[in-house]
Amino acid sequence: MMDTCTGYKDRAIASLEGKWGDAAIVTLIYMLITGGVGLIMNFTVFRNASLLWTLATIQMTWGFIIIFLNVVRGQEKIVLDQLFDGYRGNWSRILITMLLKMVYTVLWTLLLIVPGIIKSYSYAMTEYILKDDPEITENAAIEKSMQMMEGYKMKLFLLDLSFIGWILLCILSCGIGYLFLLPYIYTARAHFYEDLKQETPHEAFING
Repeated sequence: MMDTCTGYKDRAIASLEGKWGDAAIVTLIYMLITGGVGLIMNFTVFRNASLLWTLATIQMTWGFIIIFLNVVRGQEKIVLDQLFDGYRGNWSRILITMLLKMVYTVLWTLLLIVPGIIKSYSYAMTEYILKDDPEITENAAIEKSMQMMEGYKMKLFLLDLSFIGWILLCILSCGIGYLFLLPYIYTARAHFYEDLKQETPHEAFING
């Protein structure tokens, strides 16, 4: 059964108990590598390489999201090395899927803002599906996310919207608050996925 926004946030806080410090550290490293380096490049002679850097770190975004899924599943410690899991094993599957997800979202947003937002929520479970089904192919993972999110996009949107107050506080703190807010958000989203997976027919999730 799906929980309330308050329920997901409370469960996220419980999952992160005793892990906030490590969560902030891994978030700082993630932000510095994916955002900080790209920003520096953009204001130097390497500005033309900033887009390439963004593409090169897209698998790190997958790793960052999955770290908090592992937390929800009872992993006792946050493992920094998991940030780079997207570069191991069948890394091309993760890279291509993440790129496709980004391209599809951008194309829909270029069409109209609202359809782009709706599609971004349709694709929201893609990273978790890639984690749970190592055999699923690129487009199939995105399509599976769309199936799972049918009828649940508004619920996830409202969960994200419930963090708006914290986002404003983070802005006022010159972004420092994001070190704690991002783990909070992604842990709540991971709980959402775990519940949503139970709402999805098992055969459809594995074989669809």
